[in-house]
Amino acid sequence: MSFVIDFTDKVVLVTGVSSGIGLGVAAEFAKAGAHITGCSRKPENDTSVELFKSTVESNGAQSLYVQADVTRKEELERLVGKTIEKFGKLDILVSNAGVNVFKGAEYCTEDQWQYNIDLNLASHWRLAQICRPWLAKGGEGVILLMTSNHAYSSIPGCFPYNVTKTAITGLARALAIEWGPEIRTVGIAPGFIDTAGNDTWFDSFPDAEAERQRTIDLHPVKRIGTVQEVGDLCVYLASPMARFISGTTILMDGGRSALMQDNY
Repeated sequence: MSFVIDFTDKVVLVTGVSSGIGLGVAAEFAKAGAHITGCSRKPENDTSVELFKSTVESNGAQSLYVQADVTRKEELERLVGKTIEKFGKLDILVSNAGVNVFKGAEYCTEDQWQYNIDLNLASHWRLAQICRPWLAKGGEGVILLMTSNHAYSSIPGCFPYNVTKTAITGLARALAIEWGPEIRTVGIAPGFIDTAGNDTWFDSFPDAEAERQRTIDLHPVKRIGTVQEVGDLCVYLASPMARFISGTTILMDGGRSALMQDNY
């Protein structure tokens, strides 16, 4: 018996679709039949936007792209308004947009702290709040909040990013208990995922390939994850098959956090 998740005619809003995890999530929901609204800071004529549209539409789904800075509430309101204007409803929110703000606790400035709070935490709450009436309308709305394995364990120098990623686990709990049962809220905490952003991290070392291999070796599965795998998890968690999952955060890190790294 095949395992099929069908989101035909469902509407999904995904933030940060210009590359990486956001694009991968949009692709997997489109494969399941959903129509996708995506946003990023990129202008409409950017090649990354064309890639988003073609990825969604090649799977027979409709796409809508809205340029938006998620730190600005008025732009989030416009994003949701455009979605409702085109599709007439909203079923699933995947609040994914974010940036690594790695400054260290000693050297982080007030401006860097505030930017991190606005982008990597407050934007998720603001967008969820704007989407709430539409998600609740059908009685089966889903909010997926993208956090990180830094919510559970981190390394020196990743402050203040790791603080907001930890806070998102609390946001997932709060929204689940306050907005259920009409809306389920689940956090997703990916570890190392093969993206351009992680390539930039590896390239910051004298020997990028050696650092990539060292990182791979820290994972019991002996590889790093893919954006498709994150997208697949999102599709499952948003489906009726996961309707008893809410108020928690799912860690997907290839077993890295299970291993005592100093003994490996």
